[in-house]
Amino acid sequence: MAESNASSYVKLTKDQDAPTEEIRPGELNQPMRVPELEVRKCAECGQVLPESYEPPADEPWTTGIFGCAEDSESCWTGLFCPCVLFGRNIEALNEDVHWKQPCMCHAICIEGGIALAVATAALHGIDPRTSFLIGEGLLFGWWMCGIYTGLHRQSLQKKYHLKNAPYDPCAVHCCLHWCAICQEHREMKGRLSENTVMPMTVINPPAVQEMEMNESKEASPNERNGAHNHEDDLEIEPL
Repeated sequence: MAESNASSYVKLTKDQDAPTEEIRPGELNQPMRVPELEVRKCAECGQVLPESYEPPADEPWTTGIFGCAEDSESCWTGLFCPCVLFGRNIEALNEDVHWKQPCMCHAICIEGGIALAVATAALHGIDPRTSFLIGEGLLFGWWMCGIYTGLHRQSLQKKYHLKNAPYDPCAVHCCLHWCAICQEHREMKGRLSENTVMPMTVINPPAVQEMEMNESKEASPNERNGAHNHEDDLEIEPL
């Protein structure tokens, strides 16, 4: 019996032990790649996409580039205060950004360049010496208008899968900046109104029924007689 127990165990020597230097910390806990568990996700929102998913076709804009009269509020705001309308568009597109920040950038870069050119022409006139400064101010405002505002229009198109209409976003803002910001405002206003949650029907519970104090104080004659009999039973006769 002792021989069978002794033969079932094998004693390892130091040479047979596995060297601990070859095993690095965390080497045995590396994640395994399982292709069956890998899923496709949307690059914009991170939502899991099915296997049969295909990128949607380019969707048209709900309003045209020259449909400024369809929304009078955004039309007047874009005409007299385009920086304010642009800031509101950025805030609607990205909730983390306050509308005042893009509004100030728009006012400094675009309206600032135009104001510099107009002030130079009004104070010093248009001559060979001032024409360079006037042209530089207009060119700076036009370049910033196409690059800065065109990038945000491109982000709007990626979010709603809109096509380039009538042409590239930067080119649209370079040529039709005021019409473009009005179109973007109408587009987001219409899509946000479609995504609003329908109001839920609220059913109020019935009123809580309470017993009046007068009813609780009134007792039946039987209860009163029973109380008197109980008191008589508890009376102690004098000695």
